[in-house]
Amino acid sequence: MLLFVKRALKEISPTKNFKSLTTNIQGDILAGITVGIIALPLALAFGEISQLGPIAGVWGAIVGGIIGGLFGGCMVGISGPTAPKAAQIAAFMSFFVIGTTNEPDLTAAFSIIFISGLILVILSLLNVSRFIHYTPYSVIAGFMCGIGLIVILTQMNAFIGLEVEKNIHDVFNNLGSSLANVNIEALVVSVPSLLILFLWPFLEKSSKYLTKIPSPLVALIIGTTIAHSFKLDIPFIGDKILNASGQNIFSFYIPDFSRLKDFFGPALALAGLAVLDSLLSCKVADNMIGDRHSSDRETFGQGMANMAAGLVGGVTTATATMRTVANIKFGGKTPLSSIVHGLTLLAILLGLSSFVAAIPAACLAAILFKVGIDIMDYRILPVIRKIPKTDLLIFCVVLFITVYEDLMVAIAIGICIAIIANFKQFKSSLPLSNQYSSKTFAHSNFSKKDNKFASTNEDLVQIFDIRGPVFFGSVESLLRAYSALPAHKILLMDIRKITSLDITGAYALEDLIHQLRKKGISTYVICTQVKIKTTLKNLNIIENMGSDRYLNSPNKALPAIEQELSQFQ
Repeated sequence: MLLFVKRALKEISPTKNFKSLTTNIQGDILAGITVGIIALPLALAFGEISQLGPIAGVWGAIVGGIIGGLFGGCMVGISGPTAPKAAQIAAFMSFFVIGTTNEPDLTAAFSIIFISGLILVILSLLNVSRFIHYTPYSVIAGFMCGIGLIVILTQMNAFIGLEVEKNIHDVFNNLGSSLANVNIEALVVSVPSLLILFLWPFLEKSSKYLTKIPSPLVALIIGTTIAHSFKLDIPFIGDKILNASGQNIFSFYIPDFSRLKDFFGPALALAGLAVLDSLLSCKVADNMIGDRHSSDRETFGQGMANMAAGLVGGVTTATATMRTVANIKFGGKTPLSSIVHGLTLLAILLGLSSFVAAIPAACLAAILFKVGIDIMDYRILPVIRKIPKTDLLIFCVVLFITVYEDLMVAIAIGICIAIIANFKQFKSSLPLSNQYSSKTFAHSNFSKKDNKFASTNEDLVQIFDIRGPVFFGSVESLLRAYSALPAHKILLMDIRKITSLDITGAYALEDLIHQLRKKGISTYVICTQVKIKTTLKNLNIIENMGSDRYLNSPNKALPAIEQELSQFQ
């Protein structure tokens, strides 16, 4: 028991976060400020959706950024109110009103948020958050593309100078009316801003100094300059701030534990959504930066952030996919960008709102439009017609339900389909001790007995033998098995005996090869099965790893390894 507690406390320790804060100061500050400005209208909007008020939305983003950044498990994650969580707290608010006034019971709302944070802290200590790593890639891809479409569609009205619709259904229902009432003056701002964002990568090639300037800041400055120079009659961010100015900026709420029986159910549901919402966003970030977040520490960080939100009157928080992706795109690499994002919003709330108030809503819509495009999973989209049918079905179902119905429902259905479709693989999975094995090249069947490199380079090459099904349910055990291998400079991944390969397993192999390449470890894959080769080829994995690294015959292993070993002589 003591060992379990010590291991849990070590896992949630924020030491790594603190040590990283000074490693990318300039990039993190610029990214944090940019994302903070972008997050403002979202925070105000989610505050309104939650029925707790726009200022509550800003406070949620502040504590999510600062507390979530300090204690979270994703180095590039940005926390704050999200659409699913804001909608869920709004649903609970209909059950908690004051007497016959029909006014929301704010004490109840913030008590639920605080208790949900407490539950998250407990979950992090129980070490259950790691199961998020078993999410099929097709679910994550559908989630990413769904969120991207939602962002693009919901920002369409702001892009053309109209009031933003409350939900995706209203966007479709009022699409004809919106297109018929386009504000041409708004397009004078939004179109140039969007063009800057798309053209900036090409401009950066002409000058190394431009690479240090985030394109969204350039778009904000130019878009705002155009709007005020021509005195355009369009919506500005300041309009929402003025509408929210009637609220008290500072409030403090003591959790009402006397009503714990009433609050526990909603708080547990809120905590469950926070785990799914946050950790899926972290998985998206992992895929983008090639890193691996700590699920338990992220759950702990969200617990601390939600407890703080409950105390100061903030909307419930989670790691936000769009803001996290934006942070990565703008150069954020450590939790400092998240902290700066929170401090930027705090500064705005404390008196710098006049600077942000001058920004046109159409300019921000252009930035968010580009972020929505960037969120799309461009790993799966180019090969969408070639992926396995089961993965294609899961991707389409998750995408459709995410856009038209509910994110959490989409994920749950997608995972259920994946489990049912892979039931045979679960049943036939070999014990870990039999599914993976390793040996040095000199002691393998690939090496000749008189191999001149056998004795002098025995420790440089490892053979990693993988058997059985490689799918979303076995990827974690595969990665753990590899991490247990002795140190080496060359890896021969023998997958001739795997029985099936889904898109999650295929991309896991590609990610492993990519990470090893970054560490200077040469990797070869040997596979003689036509079906497996077809899957790898359809997903462009053979092309991405290099066709010379794919060996379709055991006889090709020795020449390839000897050529690599010759570099160490």
